[in-house]
Amino acid sequence: MIRVLLADDHAVMRECLLRILMDAQSFVVAGQAADGASALALVGSTPADVLVLDLTMPAGGGIALIERIRAIRPQLRVLVLSMHTEPHVMERAFKAGAAGYLTKESAGADLVDAIRKVAQGELYAGLGAVQSRPRRLASQVGPRPHEALTSREREVLQHLAAGESSRRIADALDLTPQTISTHKKNIFEKLEIESDAALIRYAVRHGLGRDPDKD
Repeated sequence: MIRVLLADDHAVMRECLLRILMDAQSFVVAGQAADGASALALVGSTPADVLVLDLTMPAGGGIALIERIRAIRPQLRVLVLSMHTEPHVMERAFKAGAAGYLTKESAGADLVDAIRKVAQGELYAGLGAVQSRPRRLASQVGPRPHEALTSREREVLQHLAAGESSRRIADALDLTPQTISTHKKNIFEKLEIESDAALIRYAVRHGLGRDPDKD
């Protein structure tokens, strides 16, 4: 069972999240908080695997709260669940230490999937809501690093940006995990990045995630 903490200042939202997780039957909600201060106290006193965190809460919420939580409980995986769909907000959340980002426009099944993935050590980015915005982020003048990627590397990048593991990508593309690792190494070199979080930020910034309507 995955132990989950919920932090949202709206009681109705916490109740909805609780029902979704109880219906999934593989989670235990170990505690709830309604503001930043109580969330910080809850994290410090309650063992858990994943914190589902709303960014917009009173009494010390926001991006800075992620950093404080990571400072006192670095092994806790933080999944942001927010109304903010702006790419720069997602980027800041990952930079602060979040393991996943999901918008409140997402379905309950997406929440369940996101919690499971981050609990397993993967990164998760709910790119769909971000991609629904105009892709002006990718319209910069001049060549961009990802334009040097092969079609296969771009395909692997899209899976990586969704937070999938190398083994899962290998199964989806009918390749070996070793081949995926090679593609990933080449992608990192061409994009001049050094981490999965940086890759997700790059994908969000340039609109390179998979189109959910094609999955």
